[in-house]
Amino acid sequence: MMEEQLKVLKVMSEVTRRVDMNTFAQMVGLNTSQTVQRMQDLVNSGFIKKVGGGYGITEKGQIILKAIKPLPKENAFHFYTGFGQPTGFSAESLKDFYEIVKRVAPESLDFHLYRADFENWIKATLKDSILTEELANLKVEALKGEELRQRILKAIAARYGF
Repeated sequence: MMEEQLKVLKVMSEVTRRVDMNTFAQMVGLNTSQTVQRMQDLVNSGFIKKVGGGYGITEKGQIILKAIKPLPKENAFHFYTGFGQPTGFSAESLKDFYEIVKRVAPESLDFHLYRADFENWIKATLKDSILTEELANLKVEALKGEELRQRILKAIAARYGF
């Protein structure tokens, strides 16, 4: 999902009254034509749907919004390579988590996967049983390193469209 699409979805979730397209485009920070195109992209992807004369956010769209919403600092995921060995990376949303997984040391991924840290964090913070199960299944496959990184990223991208 493109950043502009995320911005449209986020603004839609924050609007508390009906607004015309020009006003909405200003709120998003795009011109009207760009906003209409991003909204059509979101409809085609199933993140929003036409409702009467306007648009509404679908369940799939709500899932994405939950993934980009910052968590309280105490619920952030802190990456380690071993006990007492922090990497300095912390994820305050699933989007942060996804971006950090792209660049964190592979040893950190190995460490957390086999302790069930990823699945426990996803289950506790996002309450996403589908992604939790997908990450738990990676342990069974005994993946490590770059292969593990790619599979984690693929699982998140498939579910959230990042």
